[in-house]
Parts: sequence; structure tokens; C-alpha cells
Amino acid sequence: MTDGIVVVDKPTGLTSHDVVARLRRLAGTRRVGHAGTLDPMATGVLVVGIGQATRLLGHLALTDKDYDATIRLGTATTTDDAEGEAIGTEAEGEALAEITDTAIAAAIADLTGDVEQIPSAVSAIKVDGVRAYKRARAGESVELAPRRVHVAAFDVVARRGADLDVHVSCSTGTYVRALARDLGAALGVGAHLTALRRTRVGGFTIDRARTLEQLEKQLDVVPLGAAVAAAFPRVDVTEDEARRIGLGQRLVLNLPATPAGVFDPDGRVVALVEDRDGVAQPRCVFA
Repeated sequence: MTDGIVVVDKPTGLTSHDVVARLRRLAGTRRVGHAGTLDPMATGVLVVGIGQATRLLGHLALTDKDYDATIRLGTATTTDDAEGEAIGTEAEGEALAEITDTAIAAAIADLTGDVEQIPSAVSAIKVDGVRAYKRARAGESVELAPRRVHVAAFDVVARRGADLDVHVSCSTGTYVRALARDLGAALGVGAHLTALRRTRVGGFTIDRARTLEQLEKQLDVVPLGAAVAAAFPRVDVTEDEARRIGLGQRLVLNLPATPAGVFDPDGRVVALVEDRDGVAQPRCVFA
């Protein structure tokens, strides 16, 4: 077994857990997990950790992400995507044609930057210990509190009738389905997501991802050190500093950002550290 990261191009129809189950078989270990869940309808980058790299996943899940998506104007749904039932009256073609590109751009501008977003009712957020999507699919009314997220980019790539092809770059915790829902509400016609593809999680992009069919033929693992270097700022330390950090000791280090990967003089990754009042505190020790 090789400790490291596998960047999977998740197909539609599979849950993130389904992908983990496949990777457990391929890697020959149960010590496999993923960072950031993708819904079954979504495709694209799913970062999977094997062995010691599973300890990175909680940190990777907090990084920003990129998505390509298609938003269909004219109908809101119970799930904010194509898998839900239509809500209200469907807007006709003439009504949609009256919505100008300028109106769309203005509505999108209001959904860009730091925004208070109410997550989709079918999100994985827990309500009294139960996932919101389980309550919603059981017919319960689910009300979630708004949360502050950052949408760095929300750009229309193409307009095809009722469909908008968009690119979104956002912080963790942002729901693209909720962006579709809120855009439709702002335009007064309703909207839902019909396609979603994640193209980046932190430093891992879609061009590095491999399909499950490709991984069946060759398990392409980014080694632990390379994975840390790709996802976090790198700090090189002396042999003595590496030994002390490996023992879990806190040191004064010049960290460019946190968390950061610490590497010994031989280029081996020692730990992932965070800044605590000017002192580097180990969060994951690998050496």
C-alpha cells in the first residue's frame, strides 16, 4: 500500500462513498477516505486519501473549489436540482426570453463575494443529529440557518435558451445548487441545477484526475510528500528541527501561510503544522 492521494474523476450516478469502496478494493486497505462530498448527479474531482494521507483530508476539505455547472431557468425544484419535483408554475419561453443578459448579470453580482447563503434542504448538514437530506426526503420540512460563504467567481460562460452554463469558484461550504435556486428567485422565474462538474479542489485539478476505469488498470497515487507540497505551502527545516517536530514539539518557524507542510533536508514530509500565536504547532505528524 502506498500512502498518498488519488484524484478521481467521479462519474455521475455514484456516491462519494461508492468511490471510496472501489478504491479500498484497489488499494487493498480499508484506510481510505475522501475530502468534500459530491452528490451522485455531480461529476469531477474527488480527492481520496490512502493510508497516512487520510489525515490530510479534513484540511483539504476546507480549501476553495471550482465548478462548471448548468442552471436551467424557469422552474424551481424541491432539491434545487434536476432530481427534485417542480415547485410552482413553470415559466414559459416568452417570459424567459424577456430576461435580459443585463438582468442576469445584476442578479449574479448580488450572489458574488461574501454572501449569506441558506444551504439546500437536501444538503448533508445535520439537524438534531440527522442529515438534512434524510429529513427532506422523508417529507419533513427542513429549515437551515444561513451561513457566510465566499463566491470568488460566478461567470456565465454561455446562454442556451433556458440554460445558463456557468463557472463558479467558491469557498468550502458553498452550495452551487443554492446559487442556482437564489438566481432563479432573484429573476422571478425559478431555477435549478441540471449539471455539476467539480474541476478543482485546492491544488488538485481535473487534468490530474483519473476515471475509475483508468484506476482499475493502474492505481495512480500522488505520494504523500508530493500531495502535501501540492496542497499546502512548503517549509524546509533542519534535521534537528525536523526531529523535534516529529516528536510533536512546537517550534518558532517562518510560515508563509497555514496549514503548511514541513519537510526535512532529505525532502521527506515530516508534518502538517499550523500557526498558533507565532509558533508552529504540529497537526499531523508523519515522520
